[in-house]
Amino acid sequence: MIYLDAAATTAVRREVLEAMWPHLTGEFGNPSSHHEVGERSARALADARASIADAFGVRSSEVVFTSGGTEADNLAILGITLASARGRHVVTSAVEHPAVLEAVDALVRLHGADSTIVGVDADGLVDPGEVAAAVRADTALVSIMAANNEVGTIQPVPAIAAALAGTGVPVHCDAVQAAGWLPIRLDELGADAVSISGHKLGAPKGIGALIVRGRVPLEPVIHGGGQERGRRSGTENVAGAVGLAVALRLAVEAGREHGARLAAARESFIAEVLATVPDAVLTGPREARLPGHASFLFPGTSGESVLLGLEARGIVCSSGSACAAGSDEPSDVLLAMGIAPEVAQTAVRFTFGSEVTADDLGRTAAELRDAVAAV
Repeated sequence: MIYLDAAATTAVRREVLEAMWPHLTGEFGNPSSHHEVGERSARALADARASIADAFGVRSSEVVFTSGGTEADNLAILGITLASARGRHVVTSAVEHPAVLEAVDALVRLHGADSTIVGVDADGLVDPGEVAAAVRADTALVSIMAANNEVGTIQPVPAIAAALAGTGVPVHCDAVQAAGWLPIRLDELGADAVSISGHKLGAPKGIGALIVRGRVPLEPVIHGGGQERGRRSGTENVAGAVGLAVALRLAVEAGREHGARLAAARESFIAEVLATVPDAVLTGPREARLPGHASFLFPGTSGESVLLGLEARGIVCSSGSACAAGSDEPSDVLLAMGIAPEVAQTAVRFTFGSEVTADDLGRTAAELRDAVAAV
């Protein structure tokens, strides 16, 4: 099997499992317990927090462990907005992950907030000028993702942050897809808060983090015993935190080493598909995209039928966001890019990491040609 759905999830890395194992067995303590068993877990949690903080160039106190990227996004959107003294207006884009857009919608429905949804161009790119123009005196937060999960478009977050300099409006960045491939240090992004998810990096599902500057007020979304410095209550997932720290470190190292090679392989794959599959259309920009991301439209076909044909040939990929799996509706991301609904439903997405070879992609292109012809 050739697995090309890394944007949906990745396998847990062996190094991550080995690091987690002691904390799933003998070192099982509650990090809030004031005895030796608990204190050993607290030290492991602190070490994991410090490792993640180092990757983002922040203090350990600015790392909040969550259950994943969705919770991290919700904590950022709801927590920063509800704590803001400026007001309850949020600016975001039309191509954000549902974890962001649905959180914004909840603010509007339940908390009397207002939102501005900035559109994108045909490549799915946000214009920093449009974002800056949408900011008002009562804007509490701007949230723009680092890279899109469906089409791979890399957003100009540093330029957006620069355009907002001096406004006092914090910037949140969903970096779930970008971590390990793009710069994620907060000073590089210009962001005040960044969300990540473990299972996109080689850690298990159920662990993530929100990295948030200490100067940014944050209202907790989950209330209870006051863990995570009062910002996210609930007994911490120590093993998950340890695994996330190891996975992030390995992903950052691999991204530096393999990013250029993977981008070159992706470019060859795109070129071959466009040259050999009749009427194939690339979605997103040709170059300003994640290194292991290629997505296409095949007008006149059914995306789901192409997927089934590829799976029968031993190739696993997807039609778009895993969070929308099973929906008959066309992708909101593709619609926002100006693609007609009937064409948007022909989308197929290929996402991969450094374990995928050029031979794997060459075989995929050949099988894709046959799968599309068979529909």
